[in-house]
Amino acid sequence: QVQLVESGGGSVQAGGSLRLSCAASVYTSSMGWFRQAPGKEREAVATSHHVGRTTYIAYADSVKGRFTCSRDNAKNTMYLQMSTLKPEDTAMYYCAAGPNLATMNYWGQGTQVTVSS
Repeated sequence: QVQLVESGGGSVQAGGSLRLSCAASVYTSSMGWFRQAPGKEREAVATSHHVGRTTYIAYADSVKGRFTCSRDNAKNTMYLQMSTLKPEDTAMYYCAAGPNLATMNYWGQGTQVTVSS
């Protein structure tokens, strides 16, 4: 069983920045950030897969160039640095983890990000 705890959410004005953290109880190869806004489907924001000395990271088109996902595998922690935030980034952000990108079946409780215009 993997436990995930997100932190770092909050309220900011458009153009601002936030940094989310996801602390995992154990190491997992794949971790990702997802978000869900009211009335919308959950979407992947950034996914990462660590193999050997390489971490592969992919981003949703909507956040490319604004968000940066990183991992500290020694601390079993993943981060999401969010910059130039837009009102449409407002959502509950969730951390997920698993043995591979297709099987991220462990989820955190979520952290709310609210961006005002």
